[in-house]
Amino acid sequence: MCDRGLVSQAEPDDSQLGPNGADEVGDTAEFLAEADRLAVVAANAAYYDAFERRDFDAISDLWEHSDRVLCTHPGWSTLHGWGSVSASWVALLSNSQRLQFILTNERVGIAGDSAWVSIDENVIDGTEGSTVAALNVFVRDQSNSKGWRMVVHHASLVHASLGS
Repeated sequence: MCDRGLVSQAEPDDSQLGPNGADEVGDTAEFLAEADRLAVVAANAAYYDAFERRDFDAISDLWEHSDRVLCTHPGWSTLHGWGSVSASWVALLSNSQRLQFILTNERVGIAGDSAWVSIDENVIDGTEGSTVAALNVFVRDQSNSKGWRMVVHHASLVHASLGS
């Protein structure tokens, strides 16, 4: 497993320092970590963009096509495997309901070849709005240059607190 998403805390030895005394190994690790973070953020943004455009092909390209994928849409039971997950997207995207997402509270984590994005989906459907707390999990796609593939999407409706 690759640890490119983690930055080592070890002090570099002199062989790792550049001509100006810069920690080239640490700089490289930080650069790779930031590149991974940006790639995960881009994959996550592409997911919501494809959802808004109702583009099944684009959504399909973002998902890993395997039995290990999971998806829980708000109010649905958890779906297991690409067959069930893809069928849910066909059903959702064939609905006449147009959704707009305003994404807030994004948090990204990366550990090796796995990444996750915690995000609030502020969903607008015409004149109605709601907030959905979501967790999207990605894995690094080793088979080609597609970057990161979604393996889990879990979304849960956030209810207004009793005191509001």
